[in-house]
Amino acid sequence: MAKMSERVVKISSDPKHIRNIAICAHIDHGKTTFSDNLLAGAGMMSEDLAGKACVLDFHEDESSRGITIDSAAVSMVHETQGAEFLINLIDTPGHVDFGGDVTRAMRAVDGAIVLSCASEGVMPQTQTVLRQALKERVKPVLFINKVDRLIKELKLTPEAMQERFMKIFKEVNKLIKEIAEEEYGDKWQTDIVEGSVAFGSAFHNWALSVPYMKEKGISFKDIIDAYNSGNDDDWKALAKKAPIHEVVLGMVVDHLPNPVEAQKYRIPKIWRGDIESEFGKDLASCNPNGKLGFVITKIVVDPQAGEISAGRMFSGTMKKGTEVYLNRQKQNSRVQQVFVYNGAKRDLVESVPAGNVIGIAGVKAFPGETVTLEPEEPFEAISHLFDPVITKAIQPEMPGDLPKMIEVLRQVSKEDPSIKVEINEETGESLVSGMGELHLEIIENRIQTEKNLKVKTSPPIVTYRESITKESIEMEGKSPNKHNKLFFKVEPLEDEMYNAIKKDLVPSGRVKKKDSSLWKALEEGGMDSKTSRKVRDIFEGNMFIDGTRGLVYINEIIEMVLDMFEDVMKAGPLAKEPSNKVKVTLMDAKLHEDAIHRGPAQMYPAVRNGIRAAMMQAAPILLEPMQILQIDTPTDYTGEISKLIQNKRGQLLEMDNQGALTVVKAKMPVAELMGWSSDLRSSTGGMGTSSIVDQSFERMNTDLQDKVVKQIKDRKGLTDAMLGV
Repeated sequence: MAKMSERVVKISSDPKHIRNIAICAHIDHGKTTFSDNLLAGAGMMSEDLAGKACVLDFHEDESSRGITIDSAAVSMVHETQGAEFLINLIDTPGHVDFGGDVTRAMRAVDGAIVLSCASEGVMPQTQTVLRQALKERVKPVLFINKVDRLIKELKLTPEAMQERFMKIFKEVNKLIKEIAEEEYGDKWQTDIVEGSVAFGSAFHNWALSVPYMKEKGISFKDIIDAYNSGNDDDWKALAKKAPIHEVVLGMVVDHLPNPVEAQKYRIPKIWRGDIESEFGKDLASCNPNGKLGFVITKIVVDPQAGEISAGRMFSGTMKKGTEVYLNRQKQNSRVQQVFVYNGAKRDLVESVPAGNVIGIAGVKAFPGETVTLEPEEPFEAISHLFDPVITKAIQPEMPGDLPKMIEVLRQVSKEDPSIKVEINEETGESLVSGMGELHLEIIENRIQTEKNLKVKTSPPIVTYRESITKESIEMEGKSPNKHNKLFFKVEPLEDEMYNAIKKDLVPSGRVKKKDSSLWKALEEGGMDSKTSRKVRDIFEGNMFIDGTRGLVYINEIIEMVLDMFEDVMKAGPLAKEPSNKVKVTLMDAKLHEDAIHRGPAQMYPAVRNGIRAAMMQAAPILLEPMQILQIDTPTDYTGEISKLIQNKRGQLLEMDNQGALTVVKAKMPVAELMGWSSDLRSSTGGMGTSSIVDQSFERMNTDLQDKVVKQIKDRKGLTDAMLGV
């Protein structure tokens, strides 16, 4: 293993011989078994254990539930065409509740192996992971897994198997074309003949691609004969003749880019700084001798080493003992240890150059942080496709454990940033929001077992959004000392602009400087050029515009105004739920000329009260989270499914009968989905399954809204006076 580590370190210094890749797919399509076999082929674990050990499922709950919950990084050496390549691989979760881990992994890699089950085909989460990859300009290749099921269970002929492969391949290419940016939709199509599509059985450790079949003289008929012979040794021989690691890693080397190629087109997408600056050029060229640029994508708390920050080196060389700067936290830190991954283990090294996936210790940060030597423009924030929609109140069983619980929750939100934590240090009750019931169940379980803290939680609560339906009149916000007045107007954000923000076509964040790329994006979203120059902040699907003219002190107060704009967008005036699709314009202001009379204590209440009052004038509404579900059920139970959807205020969108199986798509309110899994099982004799296709927030029925607003206010102990309305 020491020799293996030396090889890893040696190859890591040549970025052209590195491939940074992720494995992603729908749940239960075989990713972790697939990763095991790649590791075994690279000599990093026993072949006998491959597919059974699931070495990348580190946590006990992953093994007991048989699902991947956390992404895991490994490195392996692959020899092909007389050269050695370092493959840095991240195995990602398939369950939609843990999709945040997939999004963060995509920032660290340049290529993705998209797995699809040969029997089930392209599923909703396959589409989601493709969307996550292409959003970060990560190039996909396709592996069709579980081919043994087509032979042993479905008894398909070679022609029928090819037909099945073609269907999956065409569907994946259609998705790439639809989701990818225009210039990559055609360029990144997978190609069976060229070999960017492979198929096989991760469980039985074999794989094939068309170029490999030609080279080795293997046909579809040979595979079917091997399984149908009745002799296990025949299909086991396939694993010797066409080992999965050789075919798949060969496909990775040939069809996925190295860091030098990838960073040329990825950096302009994921970093908004000046590409012509020294730092910009170092990032785009993956320069190991340039300025340090490292992005943290995952934090793991190790009992011995403390916080390990894993991520991607985009430029420079990370050395042990380096004094670094954390750009989002605006503070200095020191790198105490540097790790490379050797299989699933971490090996300490002195330094690692650009183009690698590495770990560092000693730095206290969050995923998404940009680590440099001096202040630089940070990388784009890592945005998740779906928002947390289920919340639980959590408190320690023993009141004396409150300080420990606060520390544990801070750790949890670092390890999984798609969990949203609101800590109330006074009452001891805090809120934890996640993607679904399973997500919160896992977090609660880990707090109790891995962090050794006994906690009590409330039943799940749904997270709503607040919005407005019309333009308000101009409303005044007055400072407590009566010396400052600010005038606000709010209106609904246009659908076209909101969709552009959600798709990352318009970048979020405060506008710090003249940003021509932002102006262009806003104008493409339908805004006129005059207004685009006045946009000061885009925050969680809301927009702030400075509509003032010739105001002398505006630059001195604008940061305070934006602080409170974001504060109201986090907690709206109806029931302190997050605001959505709101455009706020500061129309005018009368400010005291002495700065001492317009500090935070004066400006914060004026801005907060002014925006809230304007929103209450704009016919505020509550939006409830909706999920589009794909439900696969035996055809005999379609009547029961229709009844179940109706009983839960759902809307049946489509029903596709595929023989013995019916695929149903339905839009369901998340509030009605508590206990959905058991309801679905009992309605379908235990044979129905469902997956999330999409998520949105939609206007709630007016009769229901008043009741829900009252429930939320009662739960939060809110009065109208506390809401400032």
